[in-house]
Amino acid sequence: MTIKQALKQKNKLVKNIGENTKLMQQFNSTEVGNQRPYSTFILYKQIQKETQELASLKAKIHIANTPVMEDIFWMSEMKSTIAALKKMDCTEGKSNRDRYRMESEMVLTSEISLVDRNQEIKILEGKIEEIQDKLDTFNATTEI
Repeated sequence: MTIKQALKQKNKLVKNIGENTKLMQQFNSTEVGNQRPYSTFILYKQIQKETQELASLKAKIHIANTPVMEDIFWMSEMKSTIAALKKMDCTEGKSNRDRYRMESEMVLTSEISLVDRNQEIKILEGKIEEIQDKLDTFNATTEI
């Protein structure tokens, strides 16, 4: 099994565990005399089995990803940086953004302009895409 296949299987397990957990929580207690649509015992046993399988699969994926771990972490950090940059205020010029202050308009300046910020985001997104392409190839060709 390749990492790519293992990641698909991992996602499937996570989805199944989530769905079965929801069913187990929803249908554990029913009114006496009503038919129980799902057995919480059976659901719980399935959850336990799939959770063990998930843990094992995650460990195998983690071990197999060792050669590209730095790329994975770097990509994650760049995504966090992009999120922070997108939240950064780049307002220039007159602004009345603080509605609660009764003072007149403020004149704002930003050290990093909106254009520069957006350009930096594009550069980071390009680097992320390069790493993702490398990881896609790695995941498709590496056996666990």
